[in-house]
Amino acid sequence: MGKVYLVGAGPGDEELITVKGLRAIQEADVILYDRLINSKLLNEARQEAELIFCGKEPNKHGLIQDRINEQLVFHAQQDKVVTRLKGGDPFIFGRGGEEALILEEHHIPYEVVPGITSGISAAAYAGIPLTHRQVSGSVSFINGSKPEERTDQEWLYLANGADTLCFYMGVKSFPAIREKLLQAGLPASTPIAFIHWGTFAHQKTIKGELGTIIERLPEISNPSMVVIGEVVRLSDQLKWFEENPENWFDYTSTQV
Repeated sequence: MGKVYLVGAGPGDEELITVKGLRAIQEADVILYDRLINSKLLNEARQEAELIFCGKEPNKHGLIQDRINEQLVFHAQQDKVVTRLKGGDPFIFGRGGEEALILEEHHIPYEVVPGITSGISAAAYAGIPLTHRQVSGSVSFINGSKPEERTDQEWLYLANGADTLCFYMGVKSFPAIREKLLQAGLPASTPIAFIHWGTFAHQKTIKGELGTIIERLPEISNPSMVVIGEVVRLSDQLKWFEENPENWFDYTSTQV
């Protein structure tokens, strides 16, 4: 019996992967990798390692999740070391829990290797501290793909229950998200940022206020993190990366 590593590759900057995650890439016989990982990480794989693309895009999937699960089980049962390489963190909107349950069901040894999720990293590279003394003492990470499935009570809680809101997969459904938050009492003047391709060299941040940002929606596309809260204002002073990337890193990223 082989072994599976469920690895968070981080958000885009290849240097943000953990030491343990890098070792899992280097040891793997088989790597199943997602669309949003930095392709430079695959250069760390052994020459004889089998690389399998299983990325997903909106309305366009590579290997669907059931097929990915089958591949994990099949290769591990062939006595291989399998690394499932995911963007961000495997247990934060990464379906890593589902994959771990399948491995448990088949009695396959595995390890979870946490990664830096995009909600944290993209905001940091945009100069937005998600928590800041006397400004934000709480953060919510929210799946923004199906806002219509939340009740009005849930939206009331989201709008008033945390100081900073981070929406994943929220670009397409943002008009509905915005409307729900405004109806739940979040002020129209609340600062908001869309961070496109967070931590990659070509990262771009578009900022505004919840009430009027809708006018700039044509400028925004996936993949983008949506960060809402007063901490967004701090980026005017702390925008260390986008203004001076050449002073900090020498990496020209390519996407898979």
